[in-house]
Amino acid sequence: MSTGFPLRDGRMAERNGHSGRAHAAAIGGVVLVAFFAGVIPLLLVVDVPDVGRSWAWTLTIGVAVWAGVRLSLLIVAGEARLFDFFFWLFVYIFMGLAPTVQMRSGLLSTTTPGMNPDLDVPTAVIVWIGLLCYELGRLAAMLRERTLRAHQGGTLGAERAGHRVTGVSRARTLILLALGVVFSAYFVLKIGVGTLLSSRDTAFAARQAAWPDPATRSVMYALAIYPLLVGVGALAAVRRRADRHRALYLVILLAATVLLLVVVNPVSSARYSLGTVWFALIVYAGAMLTARRRRIVMGAAIAGLIFVFPIADAFRRVTVDVTWDGFFGEYKGSPDYDAFWQIANAYSFVHDGLVVAGQQALGMLFFWVPRAIWADKPVDTGILLANYRGYPFTNLSAPFWAEALVNGGVIVVAVAFLALGYLLRRFDTRLVPAFADNGLWAIVGAIFPVYMLILLRGSLLQASGTVTIAVACILFVAQSARAGRDATAADAGRRLALRLPAPRPRLADRPRGDPSRSPTSRSALPPSGAPSHPSGDDARGRPGGS
Repeated sequence: MSTGFPLRDGRMAERNGHSGRAHAAAIGGVVLVAFFAGVIPLLLVVDVPDVGRSWAWTLTIGVAVWAGVRLSLLIVAGEARLFDFFFWLFVYIFMGLAPTVQMRSGLLSTTTPGMNPDLDVPTAVIVWIGLLCYELGRLAAMLRERTLRAHQGGTLGAERAGHRVTGVSRARTLILLALGVVFSAYFVLKIGVGTLLSSRDTAFAARQAAWPDPATRSVMYALAIYPLLVGVGALAAVRRRADRHRALYLVILLAATVLLLVVVNPVSSARYSLGTVWFALIVYAGAMLTARRRRIVMGAAIAGLIFVFPIADAFRRVTVDVTWDGFFGEYKGSPDYDAFWQIANAYSFVHDGLVVAGQQALGMLFFWVPRAIWADKPVDTGILLANYRGYPFTNLSAPFWAEALVNGGVIVVAVAFLALGYLLRRFDTRLVPAFADNGLWAIVGAIFPVYMLILLRGSLLQASGTVTIAVACILFVAQSARAGRDATAADAGRRLALRLPAPRPRLADRPRGDPSRSPTSRSALPPSGAPSHPSGDDARGRPGGS
C-alpha cells in the first residue's frame, strides 16, 4: 500500500483529468471541423456538377468552410454562446451551402427569377465584408473584456450582471401567464382547433380572414405566443426557487405549455416560430446547465436546420410532396433559400441609385404607426425589393446584408456588422453565467438567439412587432432591483448554509456562560491527590466519554 502525499496525489489526478478532457476536446474539435468544414463542402462539390454560371461559388463555399470551423469550435467549447452560434448557423446554411448549390446547379430560388450572373461575385464579396466586420466587432468586444477583466479582479460587469439578475417577479409572472392564456385562447377560438391542426395553408387563410391587415395579423399571432412563452420560462424559474406550491406551479406550467403547443404546432406554424418555441422549452427544461447538454443541443440544432428544415414542409400542405432529390437537391430552386439573391437585388437597388438613406430603418423603428397616419410608410424590405424587380410573389426574405444595403450601401453593411459582432459578444457574455442561476437573461437566452434566425433572414420591419412584444414581456416579469438584491442575498445564504458543516452538539451538563463549569476553569481541576480519572457524569459530559 502506497503512503504518498494525498495532496500531491490529488493534484496529479486533477491534472490528469484536465489533460484527458483537453485531449478529448481536441479530438472532438478535429472531427467536427473535418465534418462541417471538410466533408460536407467536399460532398457538395462532388454531388452537384458546376454548370458554369459564375465562379462566385468558390467564395460562398469558403463561407461554408469558415462558418463550419466556427460552429465546430463553439460546440467543442461547450459554452452557452448562443447568439454567436445561431449567427454562424444561419451563415453556414443560407450564405454558404444553399447559394453554392444553386450557383453550381444553375437552379436558383424560384421566387427570385432572372438574376444576372454578373451580380454573383459582388454579392459574395458583400457577404464576406459583413462576416469580416462581424469578426472584427466581436474581437473588439473580446479585447475590451480582457482589459476590463484585468482592472476588475477577473470578473466582468456583464458576467456579474448575469449572476445578479437572477430573479423574476412571481406576481408579475402569474399576471403575464393569465394574459397569455387569454390571448392564446382567443386566438385558438378565433381560428379553430381543427383549422390549426389541418394544414399550413388552411390555417394561414383563416388568420388572413380573421385579421386582414398584415400588421394586425402579425401582432395578434405574437400575442398568442410570446406572453405565454415568456411566462412559462419565468414560472419555471420561480418554481426552482420556491419552497412552497411547487406542485401547483408544475400543473400551471404543463397546462400553459399544452396551450402554447396548440397555437404553435408542427402542422400549421411557420418553421422558424416552431423552432423558437421548441428550443425555448428545451432550455427551460435545463438543456443549458451542463457542457455536455449544451453540446448535444447545439449539435441537434445544426442537424435540425440542415436535415429536417428542408423537408419539414412536405406534410404541412394540402398536397403532400414526398419527392427526394438527395440531400443537396433540397436547396436547388427552393424558395426557402432566396436570401443570397435578395442581397444581389439589394446591391442592384443601390447600384441604380434608388437608396434613400435610413428610410427603411425609420419604418422599422416606427412600425407601430398606422398607414392611415403615415401614408408613405415604408413596406417590408423584402416587398420593396420584389416590387423593384417586378416579381409577382412579394413575400420574400431580406437578410441583414440587404437591410443594411438599402439603408445606405456597402458602408452601412460594414458598420452594421461591426456593431452586430460587438453586441452579440456582449450578450453572450451575460448568457454564459445566467443559465445556471435561472435568471432573466436565461429567458432571453432561451428565446432570442434562435429567433435571431428570423431577424437575420428578414425582413426586420416584419419582425419588429414580435420583438417588441417579447421584450416587453421579459421586462414585465423582471424583479425590481431591491427585490432582486434581497432574493440574491437569501439565495446566497441558503447556498452557504448547505455548504457549512452541521453544528457540534453542546456539552450536555454544562450550561453556556457558566465559567465555573468550563473545562478550562482552574476550579474545575481536581485537587492535589485526587484521582485523575473523571467521574461518570464528567465522562458523559466530555467529547469522547463513554
